[in-house]
Amino acid sequence: MSSRSLNKVLLIGNLTRDPELRYTPQGTPVCTFGLATNRSWVPSTGGDRQEETEFHRIVSWQKLAELCSQLLFKGRKVYVEGRLQTRSWTSQDGQERSATEVVIDNMIILDSRRRPGEETVEADSSQSAPASQPQVQAEPKAEEKKKTTKAVKKVEPKKEAVSPSAGGEKSEEVKADDIPF
Repeated sequence: MSSRSLNKVLLIGNLTRDPELRYTPQGTPVCTFGLATNRSWVPSTGGDRQEETEFHRIVSWQKLAELCSQLLFKGRKVYVEGRLQTRSWTSQDGQERSATEVVIDNMIILDSRRRPGEETVEADSSQSAPASQPQVQAEPKAEEKKKTTKAVKKVEPKKEAVSPSAGGEKSEEVKADDIPF
C-alpha cells in the first residue's frame, strides 16, 4: 500500500547573520544562514499584543548556494521554499547531537536593501522601469537539462550617422553585420 506524504516549508523572514559558503570534499558548494520569522497575536483574555520569534537554520546547495552567498546579507528579507531535514552526529566531546534544518530549493529576495556601506545610485524615475526582484531557483532537474536551447547571437545597437545631404538630420546606417541572421 502506497501512501502520499508531503515535506514542504515556506518561510518569509529576515536573515540573522551573513551567509556562510563552504565546499564539500567533492567540491559541491553549500551555504548556510539563519532566518528569523515573527508571529504576533492578542491573547483571548485581552491585554497587550504578544510577539514571538522563531529562528531557522537554512541550507542551500550547488548554484543556489553560490547565489545566496553573493546576494544575501544580515537583515535582508527573503522568501525561501524547501523541506525539513534532521541530521544527527557525534560531537568532538562524544555527545550525540541533532539539528533540524530547512533545505531550500527556491529563494526570492523581497526587499531592495543595499549591503551596509554600499553606494546607492539614484536614477531618474521617469526614464527607468521598475526592476523586478531577483528570483533564484535550484538547478533544473535532469529531464529539464535535456531540453535543447536555441543559440542567440548578440546584436549590437544600430549606430546613427549624420547625413550631410539630409540637412543635418539623423538617419540610420545599416550594415550587413547588424543583421542578426
